[in-house]
Amino acid sequence: MTQKGITLKDVAAAAKVSRATAARALNSYGYVGDETALRVLEAAERLGYRANLVAQALRSGQLPIVGFVPGDIQNPFFARIAHDIEVELRKHRHNLLIASSEENVEQEKELLESLRSLSIRGFILAPTSATDNQHIVQLAHEGAPVVLIDRVVKELQCDSVVVDNEGGAREAVDYLVSNGHDRIGLLRDDSRIFTAQERLAGYQNSLQSHGIALDESLISVARSTVEHAVDATIRLFSRRNRPTALFTVDSLMTQGALLGLRSMGLSIPHDVSLVGFDDFNLATFTDPQITVVAQPISEIGPLAARFLLERLAGKKIAPRHIRFPTRLIVRGSVAHLRGR
Repeated sequence: MTQKGITLKDVAAAAKVSRATAARALNSYGYVGDETALRVLEAAERLGYRANLVAQALRSGQLPIVGFVPGDIQNPFFARIAHDIEVELRKHRHNLLIASSEENVEQEKELLESLRSLSIRGFILAPTSATDNQHIVQLAHEGAPVVLIDRVVKELQCDSVVVDNEGGAREAVDYLVSNGHDRIGLLRDDSRIFTAQERLAGYQNSLQSHGIALDESLISVARSTVEHAVDATIRLFSRRNRPTALFTVDSLMTQGALLGLRSMGLSIPHDVSLVGFDDFNLATFTDPQITVVAQPISEIGPLAARFLLERLAGKKIAPRHIRFPTRLIVRGSVAHLRGR
């Protein structure tokens, strides 16, 4: 038999003991007489037996693996955070297992159940829904260390690392208004997502503070993908009384808006001013460069990883809630409307 085919049953048979006794001798737990233990070890050595340490560690919950369930790993925001979490965990001899919910709450539930069955030690999550999240509450109540990023679960008291989404969105719209715009379109994703709700609130609060009535026809809803954002942008700007400016709620939608406006022959900022939430690499390669609300993305992942590692080490303190401020980076995509 090859070394790969040798099993615990083979070792037990060679040593003329039960599998339970062989397991105790090989894994150094429970009582096994010295003579019997030596016989088992010699049989294992002779047969070339190698225990499946990964399987054992998974069953015992000791394998140093952390689960990360982002909203959509294709989103550059989550891809960067996943990278930063993995780098921080490696410093502490932990590994990262990534499973994207794709913003689907049912998929999120299935993923967490599967990861929990593998005895994953702890979880960093970006909850898909602001309301349908009892599965996350239950996960924490079962004793699994949980750190939330980007989004929070109001019913759950645990460590969280988010940004001031409402404040960032409000600052973006304030900037557009200060440049004379009062017909400001909004390109946003599903309202069940926490960040979408906060950024919508920032948009609404800014308009209200400037005495501008909310016009629902200027709000276009789409899935957070480039393709869907292209279609949503074309629908929004095909109307007769189209917006003079557009605020997009994430980098994928900003990229979709750029493509959609270009396909319609509309130029930035001559025909349409644009501000996006989230900075991204291409924002400085376009002409003009895109004005954005930037998040401190380089700080989110490492801090979430450190919070979780501290919980795994047994740190007993009150939940920590970190809310980073955003920063408006003014570039060249907003035109000032004269006479306003």
